[in-house]
Amino acid sequence: MAKLTHLNERGEARMVDIGDKPATHRVAVAAGAISMLPETLASIREGGHEKGDVLAAARIAGIMASKKTAELVPLCHPLPLSSVTVDFEARDRPARVFCRVRAETHARTGVEMEALAAVQTALLTIYDMCKAMDRGMVIGDVRLLKKSGGRSGNWERPGEERRSP
Repeated sequence: MAKLTHLNERGEARMVDIGDKPATHRVAVAAGAISMLPETLASIREGGHEKGDVLAAARIAGIMASKKTAELVPLCHPLPLSSVTVDFEARDRPARVFCRVRAETHARTGVEMEALAAVQTALLTIYDMCKAMDRGMVIGDVRLLKKSGGRSGNWERPGEERRSP
């Protein structure tokens, strides 16, 4: 099992020192989904939602969250992001919207937290904009799909090509 890195020698929480690490190109891809009633999905697809374009608002919210991750997650390093993309795919059976985020940086630490924060926030935005018609929506299956760069190298979730958009 890998050693937890956010603890000092006394077992107290600390921010990891990345001062000696080289800046490298790092990429992380994360995904998640929100399940909903078919009529909620139809409203999102039609673009006639009374609050506006749900997926456009969710995309912007996800990008904004990725840029604010260090303010949201304790002990997370602030990163200069080079690129963040937030994509959605709607599926009918069962009715849900998948979200996939790709985050990139040239920095001393990875962008996994930024990609995950963007997915969560994009899905929460969909919930917020549609909750008046469907309070039973469920956000779930938020996960890291892959990461590259840095000292720990590349990692990819096995079998993911069959599950996500």
